[in-house]
Amino acid sequence: MTLKVPRLRKLPLETAIIERYKRRESSVEEALIEMYLAGVSMRRVEDITEALWGVRTSASTVSSMAQKLYAQIEGWRNRPIQGRHPYVYLDGIWLKRSWGGEVKNVAVLIAIGVDAEGYREVLGVAEGTKEDAESWRTFLRGLKERGLSGVRLFVTDKCLGLVEALGEFYPDSAWQRCLFFEDWVHWYRNVMTAVPSGKVKEVMAMLKAVHAQEDREAAETKAAQVVGKLEGMRLGKAAAIVREGVAETLAYMAFPREHWRSLRTNNPLERLNREVRRRTRVVGAFPDGQSALMLVAARLRHVAGTRWGLRRYMDMSRLGEMDKARELMTMQEATVAVA
Repeated sequence: MTLKVPRLRKLPLETAIIERYKRRESSVEEALIEMYLAGVSMRRVEDITEALWGVRTSASTVSSMAQKLYAQIEGWRNRPIQGRHPYVYLDGIWLKRSWGGEVKNVAVLIAIGVDAEGYREVLGVAEGTKEDAESWRTFLRGLKERGLSGVRLFVTDKCLGLVEALGEFYPDSAWQRCLFFEDWVHWYRNVMTAVPSGKVKEVMAMLKAVHAQEDREAAETKAAQVVGKLEGMRLGKAAAIVREGVAETLAYMAFPREHWRSLRTNNPLERLNREVRRRTRVVGAFPDGQSALMLVAARLRHVAGTRWGLRRYMDMSRLGEMDKARELMTMQEATVAVA
């Protein structure tokens, strides 16, 4: 756009659109950043800017604009965690980064929680060299220092070192091993590795019957029956896997039945991860781990401000009612014991 500047002897020129000493209006920059964070490819951003004002905005320019937003994202990422979060989901997402001319993997660790009012919240996102014990310890230490408390149950995959790290920082919290992952069954799949293909359907039905019971006591009884039946079928290795690991899959039964569907899987976080992957797939390989972390955090912050974080996810009054019922039962048992 070419402007004719009026000649004024004593007054400086002040425009109502573009501030003094600026070549672009700030809302245009914000729009470009939003496009980039929303998943528009860099080539498409260049095409849009050329169509708007006849000049292609380079990738380095958009990257420089995004740096202004990164400070806000970093503040959001390290904000204090307020209130109590009875349920917390943990998982990691693998991305690619360019390093010394080679493309290597980088892990971004994510935590979301359900607060005492039943709303979901993104609690933390951090770079991990890999999903190992030390990375999870650093991540959990950061969550605890920022104020994560009141956790009754962690829902995670059985990642290397994660369970040990949970016991170190949150020893009083229960742990639920995720049962489902994109319609594939983690624990079931482990059992199936020791089952001949001709007996897979029969054994799968037996395992599903364990998790179809009305409470944990009944589920444990059913699991013992399944172990005995597997041994009778000469599937000793499968029976050993069920015997040793079934308790990891039943922790959700200690909580209100209305919450079971959401607690026995890591699907709430997996769906969020799919949204992140949809955005990062456009980039391909990141220049470094920090760039990957900032883009993932920016996307999570955006999602948290939508209906995802503003809609009540669970009715947490059920948890309070269950706690009161257990407390009353304990008092009655104590009274009977004294009498």
